[in-house]
Amino acid sequence: MIISASRRTDIPALYPQWFLNRIRAGYFISVNPWNKKQVRRIDIDAKKVDCIVFWTKDPHNMLSGLDELDKYGYRYYFQFTLNAYGRDIEPGLRPKPLIIKTFRELAVRIGKDRLVWRYDPIILNEATDIKWHDENFTMLCDRIAGLADTCIISFYDPYPRIKSTLLRKSSNEQMLKLCSMISKTADRYGISLKACCEELDLSCFGIERSACIDIGRIEKLCRYPVKEIKDPNQRKGCGCAKSIDIGSYGTCIHGCIYCYANFDHKAAMKRFSSHDPSSGSL
Repeated sequence: MIISASRRTDIPALYPQWFLNRIRAGYFISVNPWNKKQVRRIDIDAKKVDCIVFWTKDPHNMLSGLDELDKYGYRYYFQFTLNAYGRDIEPGLRPKPLIIKTFRELAVRIGKDRLVWRYDPIILNEATDIKWHDENFTMLCDRIAGLADTCIISFYDPYPRIKSTLLRKSSNEQMLKLCSMISKTADRYGISLKACCEELDLSCFGIERSACIDIGRIEKLCRYPVKEIKDPNQRKGCGCAKSIDIGSYGTCIHGCIYCYANFDHKAAMKRFSSHDPSSGSL
């Protein structure tokens, strides 16, 4: 069993105490986001969990809990989204120099085999144009040199309910031009680039298609074969293995303007402030 924590919200940044409480309790309560009447208990004894995949933009609040996960024998790795956007795009995050510091701390703590850098979503507009991304991708490569060997990229995909003048779909020409530039930078820093759910073939730049919940990586951590079932609930082109997501939509307070999991920031703030860390479900 693979646990995803979580595509729906940032558990390491916002709900680490709740997560550790569930680890201690030995189970989660999973509620189907599309049918609230479908509720089930998921036992998460370390012997039953092949791996936990964390998704986060800032795991600073989770670092102190890693020793406890290690003590119980859980295997895990982090998908860490790190880019250079400002508060016009990601208003709720800590200053990026502090997040870069946390990236470095986590890398030293767990090693590059358990840390995947995500540079996504790539938003191209007048302010964050190709030149901007080329410069800032290079800056980030320099800041985390030697601490990550894989970077997953993706370009912003429009969602009907997300409205912002800063967001727009990139053209194939723009994507190819930028990938030509950043692939050379990544190669110079010894980083393997992979693309998440991109229909455009980027293999000419050495950019493979990614599997963010990656059986190959998980088997290396487990040191035993893991039965792979492709996740049928993800987007076309997704290479992820099937997992159980323990997060809840509408609970992240980062306020990122491109977020597909949150459409009402005030409602998310209310849920966050009334959150019960002892609850079985998030």
